[in-house]
Amino acid sequence: MNLKTVAVWYVSWTQKFVINTSKITPHSWRSSLFFTHTNKELVSTTPTIQGTMASHIVGYPRMGPKRELKFALESFWEGKSSAEDLRKVAADLKASIWKQMADAGIKYIPSNTFSWYDHMLDTSALLGAVPPRYGWSGGEIGFDTYFSMARGNASVPAMEMTKWFDTNYHFIVPELGPDMNFTYASHKAVDEYKEAKALGVDTVPVLVGPVTYLLLSKPAKGVDKSFCLLSLLPKVLAVYKEVVADLKAAGASWIQFDEPALVLDLESKELQAFTTAYSEFASALSGLNVLIETYFADVPAEAYKTLTSLSGVTAFGFDLVRGTKTLDLIKGGFPSGKHLFAGVVDGRNIWANDLSASLNTLKSLEGIVGKDNLVVSSSCSLLHTAVDLVNETKLDNEIKSWLAFAAQKVVEVNALAKALSGQMDEAFFSSNASALASRKSSPRVTNADVQKAAAALKGSDHRRATNVTARLDAQQKKLNLPILPTTTIGSFPQTVELRRVRREYKANKISEDEYVKAIKEEIRKVVELQEELDIDVLVHGEPERNDMVEYFGEQLSGFAFTVNGWVQSYGSRCVKPPIIYGDVSRPKPMTVFWSSAAQSMTKRPMKGMLTGPVTILNWSFVRNDQPRSETTYQIALAIKDEVEDLEKAGITVIQIDEAALREGLPLRKSEQADYLKWAVHSFRITNIGVQDTTQIHTHMCYSNFNDIIHSIIDMDADVITIENSRSDEKLLSVFREGVKYGAGIGPGVYDIHSPRIPPTEEIAERINKMLAVLEKDILWVNPDCGLKTRKYPEVKPALTNMVEATKVIRKQLGK
Repeated sequence: MNLKTVAVWYVSWTQKFVINTSKITPHSWRSSLFFTHTNKELVSTTPTIQGTMASHIVGYPRMGPKRELKFALESFWEGKSSAEDLRKVAADLKASIWKQMADAGIKYIPSNTFSWYDHMLDTSALLGAVPPRYGWSGGEIGFDTYFSMARGNASVPAMEMTKWFDTNYHFIVPELGPDMNFTYASHKAVDEYKEAKALGVDTVPVLVGPVTYLLLSKPAKGVDKSFCLLSLLPKVLAVYKEVVADLKAAGASWIQFDEPALVLDLESKELQAFTTAYSEFASALSGLNVLIETYFADVPAEAYKTLTSLSGVTAFGFDLVRGTKTLDLIKGGFPSGKHLFAGVVDGRNIWANDLSASLNTLKSLEGIVGKDNLVVSSSCSLLHTAVDLVNETKLDNEIKSWLAFAAQKVVEVNALAKALSGQMDEAFFSSNASALASRKSSPRVTNADVQKAAAALKGSDHRRATNVTARLDAQQKKLNLPILPTTTIGSFPQTVELRRVRREYKANKISEDEYVKAIKEEIRKVVELQEELDIDVLVHGEPERNDMVEYFGEQLSGFAFTVNGWVQSYGSRCVKPPIIYGDVSRPKPMTVFWSSAAQSMTKRPMKGMLTGPVTILNWSFVRNDQPRSETTYQIALAIKDEVEDLEKAGITVIQIDEAALREGLPLRKSEQADYLKWAVHSFRITNIGVQDTTQIHTHMCYSNFNDIIHSIIDMDADVITIENSRSDEKLLSVFREGVKYGAGIGPGVYDIHSPRIPPTEEIAERINKMLAVLEKDILWVNPDCGLKTRKYPEVKPALTNMVEATKVIRKQLGK
């Protein structure tokens, strides 16, 4: 493609963005614009919006194009701003989103997809499903109770947090039991519908479906683990009926229930719950058009049959990007007169849609369901992608032409709907085709040497020659660690001053010497603090790193980076995934300088800190032109080179984080074994070349690991640190059930995602619970996760209590 003519997506989110046309003013919220940039000319080729087409967006990012909600939340939590200030920021964000979609011509615009923290927590609030420890006495749930459930408070811990299906988004797990008194306690869904309507936008209110809500819940503490959560369905439906009645009274004509649990391998009684729920619900839903939305995978055949037979349902939404097999089910039979919401625009990645291919898919579906019954949709909520390409001023034009963020996907959806109705914008489609061709032929994408090296990996299992027990003996002779060694996971708090130093260095406002001096001084402080606390295996605190994935991606070939490509991970926490657009390799060492500097400051072991290949993959926007396994093997080779360089530099403990290994597990059981095979193999590749005396750690967090424990063992790490405390120590249950684990293991003793400081006695009690199922010779003591998001006034006392609790238990064991 001629680089003088590059397709570039722009969306005018900012008030100062002005195009030379009388239709756009500095204060107007406009739809995404597609421009062709030829030399210095900007020519708008936006699809002309005439009338409202059959188009739909499942959901939209909440944080704002520049993380406005994040900063507002954190300011509120710190007491620097009021609840009214927070609500004002939220109102402005919601208004901009609704008006953007309306201006873009979207017919079915969602509401109630905004959240102060999490949509599952919102549903718990709606149902009044508040655990007793938060002291809620009824009435409308306010910020105090809501944020205590999410984050904990000084006296009680937060609710469990885990991954939303196979994404990097985390949700707050409902805690339910037979005595839960469900009551309509949050009117957020109705309030948001009215809020949009007052702005002249008629929306589709979105609720997490009642069955998915229950299937993703857990028995509350003290409730028998065998308790059937689906038995609560009648009580839950009673509240849902009240919500629906309010929405109808407010004027809603459509309602969307998200039931993504339908893509899982469900038992017959679980499928029956959907039939029961919507049959019971049918009379309450009368007079409303009801959309059941599914996403993230194929809908199994039995689930498809159940779904399309539900009472009182008008429309069914399917992810046709990750669920391509669902197309065959639709072609095999779709209920007459029902609407099909066809999710052909990817809500999970940032690549521009292949508009021509999507249009062909839509035309084939049109012949099955009928033109009037087909709606073009995103494959899932756009929550999982970045917000807006217009804010990316540093991406080069060629790569930028290959991408579409949430704002651009809104336009793609509507462009497809218009094309389907015979109003194709030829220039828009032509520019899209040119961008796709540019990506396919670009020499930046392919590296023959890298592909050859990755292909050669498949001939070996890549296991270390010595078993883990013998390695641990050799490592102990070298490291001489006490029983129950203490450590942290890697990062320490990132202060305002530290962020300023990194920012000024990137902007060339300070010299490299000044930057190195400042970072070394920060490392020295972290090392001295850990020695003062008497922690056994130290970390350097990662002050030079912006993000555990982006930091490595910036030093690897085949990656591109955004300035504002933020995606919500949980609450106010956002990540900025790098973009893997080509073959991956390591031009030079990435961490050796800093790890060596840190080790020189102490006689205690200093961990080299790396991010593993599977986590780099799962926490990036990954190229979609080759299998994910191929990309992972390429990254594994790069990390392998780094591991061996660290060892040569005298680093004897190396941690290779695989925090996202469980996250990438396919939702369908039939696909899981293959994923685990190449994911675990990739991890082993990274450390196959080290000596027995070099101790390899890994870390995993915030997922349900019990069902993959044997794959975790097969990773053959010397020590694994793993989230445990926030999930009510359910990890320990696998060891109670007889799973034998011979490597070192550190189940987290306190939750770092809460500002709460756990007392020494509580941590000691957790350690004793671990010792009841794990041998003392393999047990490590550590927090759940890295400390980056916490502040030093929280970190110091928490770590002090952790070390003190460990010493108490050591004394007990000594007696």
